[in-house]
Amino acid sequence: MPDTKIFRALAEAFVAEGVDTLFVLTGDGNMHWEAAIAEAPGFQSYHVRHEHAACAMASAYAVKTGKVGVASVTCGPGLTQIMTALATAAQARIPLVVFAGESPLNAAWYNQHIDQAPLVLGTGARYIEAHSASRVLDDVRNAFLIARRDRIPVVIGVPLDLQQQTLTNAKAYVPSQSLLPATGPMPPHPDDVARALERIKGSKRIIILGGRGAYQSDAAAACETLAGLCGALLSATLPVRGLFDHSPYSIGIAGGFAHEVAREYFEKADLIIGVGASLTHHTVDGGKLFPNASILQIDVEPVGIRQGRKAADDYVRGDATLTVQALIDGLQGAKRQADSAWRSPDLAARMDGPPDSTAFATLGAGADPRDVVRAIDNAIPKDWEIVNASGHCSYFSAQMRGRSAERFLTIREFGAIGNGLSYAIGVAATKPDRPVVLIDGDGGFLMHAQELETIRRHKLKILICILNDGAYGSEVHKLRADGINDHGAIFGRGDLGQVARGFGLRGEVVTDLSTLPALLAAHEKSSQSEVWDFPISDRVTSPVMRALVAKRK
Repeated sequence: MPDTKIFRALAEAFVAEGVDTLFVLTGDGNMHWEAAIAEAPGFQSYHVRHEHAACAMASAYAVKTGKVGVASVTCGPGLTQIMTALATAAQARIPLVVFAGESPLNAAWYNQHIDQAPLVLGTGARYIEAHSASRVLDDVRNAFLIARRDRIPVVIGVPLDLQQQTLTNAKAYVPSQSLLPATGPMPPHPDDVARALERIKGSKRIIILGGRGAYQSDAAAACETLAGLCGALLSATLPVRGLFDHSPYSIGIAGGFAHEVAREYFEKADLIIGVGASLTHHTVDGGKLFPNASILQIDVEPVGIRQGRKAADDYVRGDATLTVQALIDGLQGAKRQADSAWRSPDLAARMDGPPDSTAFATLGAGADPRDVVRAIDNAIPKDWEIVNASGHCSYFSAQMRGRSAERFLTIREFGAIGNGLSYAIGVAATKPDRPVVLIDGDGGFLMHAQELETIRRHKLKILICILNDGAYGSEVHKLRADGINDHGAIFGRGDLGQVARGFGLRGEVVTDLSTLPALLAAHEKSSQSEVWDFPISDRVTSPVMRALVAKRK
């Protein structure tokens, strides 16, 4: 490589890693690097208004593309701003590389200095201090290698003055992809398969629960074949909601967001087969979802204990598709005593009913959020991209059925609100020609409403549906359950449509759900993003919240 400034060599290394999209807020610590990488042919930089948003956008981009997401911030306060987004990505096991500046190595004092590594490590992410000119390109390769191999965010910190030094006699850059072992999918051990087959043959009411591993291994079709052989029903974890929605034997989401009909079946099940599902606390609803079932987990990395609970009663280590196919082969011609009523012909009709039929004595001001989401679901075409945010409102929007897992995104492992708008931008960046819909609450939306300006400037088209209860919904319901004044969580329903218009976008306050088809037609004709502000009742609680409230009493 010819002699060059280190910041430019670093930019070329990122491009060699296959990076063509960056989410960035520039400052002293990263501006020269960002300017250099933006020169690459076909490169797209999304310049944001808050560092947190850059990291969150890169997270959604990584999930939707399967690539390493890349964000960049300056040193000191630029880095401290991304801690929540970084922690969320770490807990969700999202591969990211964040290029961050560091204060100058040779300065006696720098007003944005902070020890960055402990902050990053505290989130669960990794930190690489790139302090050696001769090894700085190795540090880039190691960052991408760790992100890809361990599926974890990595922050690489490069001091300002080091970036300005000249790199001499550098060897040709070797990208991390060339160093990752090229291994095929892991087949299951025959003894594990035999043991699993005995469990299946001895069970009458089976539910096959597909998770991200099943989706990534493209195991959905094999799971449906297995379900037919053993008379099982099908379910999916929230991150791959919709995986089996096309099947008449699907009972939808597992966990706290489960349909009330699904809960009936889960309670009667005697065997759950988790395929590529990590069986988290939320997926098993704290252990309450299927109290009478034994659990068989199929996973490439079964861990035994998951979030403080025993994950399963038996395990098969292996790739989802290969393992399910081995079970299919083992069941051919086998006799079983399945419950003939388990795969009921009226199941699909029952699942088309309301996910939660609980009646509330009074709604107060605003519409029932269940009615709002049903109207949105009926109006929005089934092939549009849906982004499900966090918070109390996320239960309602997760109930939209008949939409594929490929068109759905949720990242909520850290329980943080305020990410929805950034995630929607990250999704729009992956598919700028596809319609994207975000469904969020007013509290989360207003945390980073400044990114509406980013949407307008980058000419992205996103339909933003806000379930506006004028409050932080989760906190309101918990405070009321505890008999404590809820004033600190209530803010009133401002006109969020006008907020959107203030940023140069379209916006409407929607109080008549019958107008949605006309509003959608106008949105489709427009070239702009748009906010639909739905005033909703703060009296309607989700089943998850009702369970929490009951526990507090």
